Amino acid sequence: MIRIKAGAPRRVRPRTTSRAPAHPGLPARARPGARRPSREDGRGPLLRALALGLPTVLGATAITYRLVSPTAPQNGLGARVVTGAVFFAAGTGLVLHVRRGLLRELRQARRVAGAAQSALLRPPPPRIDGLDIAAVQLSADPGAAIGGDLYEAVGTEHGVRVLMGDVRGHGIAAVETAAAVLGSFREAVHDEAELPGVLRRLDRALARHLRRRSGDEYAAAEEFVTVLLLEIRPDGEVRALNCGHPWPYLLDATRVEQLAGAECLPPLGPFPLPPDLSPVHCGHLLPGQALFLHTDGAEDARDAGGRFFPLAAALTGALHEHPVPVPQAVLRFVLTALLRHTGDAPPDDVALLVLRNDRPPQHPPTAGGRDRDGSVAGPRPATSNAQPTTSL
Repeated sequence: MIRIKAGAPRRVRPRTTSRAPAHPGLPARARPGARRPSREDGRGPLLRALALGLPTVLGATAITYRLVSPTAPQNGLGARVVTGAVFFAAGTGLVLHVRRGLLRELRQARRVAGAAQSALLRPPPPRIDGLDIAAVQLSADPGAAIGGDLYEAVGTEHGVRVLMGDVRGHGIAAVETAAAVLGSFREAVHDEAELPGVLRRLDRALARHLRRRSGDEYAAAEEFVTVLLLEIRPDGEVRALNCGHPWPYLLDATRVEQLAGAECLPPLGPFPLPPDLSPVHCGHLLPGQALFLHTDGAEDARDAGGRFFPLAAALTGALHEHPVPVPQAVLRFVLTALLRHTGDAPPDDVALLVLRNDRPPQHPPTAGGRDRDGSVAGPRPATSNAQPTTSL
């Protein structure tokens, strides 16, 4: 199942990111977003009564006629045909009644599950502190709207903090683990002044969740979550902490470059975090530039011939079609290419997130960060997790 936020290809149903405000003083039917009663609501009981009552009345009439009326034929082909038709009609009505009840319960269960999944992996706002954001999520499980991939973007006093993660495995267990990590992130980003503090909070929350779920320390050690934390400050400086997750791509009008080369930390779960955590300084995100975050399900997707999905080539094609990296347009192009490559059936969960700096140009924070033309260079590949990388 596909779930997309803030922009989607036409072949995929878009999901709106707006939410209706609460109006406690209004009745439920008058509140914005409440479903208005339709004609089908009034006809529902009547259709159910006809489906079950009409065959019952016909059957009772036929049986009464045969038992009471002295002229009713007791034998013969006609009597058997009439009796068979009556019982067939009664059985058909009963089956239809049961089927309609089961479908009604299934629709209700799907609505409840959709509401719970939307609350867990809620759509990010289309704009946070001057950054345009769009995200899309594809679940490998056709019965679920979300899977083990997770993302979030939150505006704080320390800058815009972004989370992209991937839980090992699929199914309900992966969704529960994603919920534990997301809940901890949404609280920690406001409480922790530094990015390493946020990562340590995620690690502790994951450890508690795994111990509580499995009850076995050895079984919990087999689970892990890859995590990429980004912090984009008001001046455009990008800092990152990467725990075994794919590095994002930098997009602008002239290039597609992956921020690679830094030593990643191990995924959360199997190993403890090192005592000294130093964020990777990735330079500055210039106005007009964008970052493309993804999970490994995008690069590892294969076609029928076993060829991997060329993600970098798809991003290059998106920039050729849209020189200005608009997040919705980039996601639409990449998602369409990915579905075409996999035959509309990605074998693994996929999450994509694009954020573009739409802030007005600012003066560089230091003289050393200037280019020859006076601008500040965008993010560049980091060289070490402990040594910061300065802008060109």
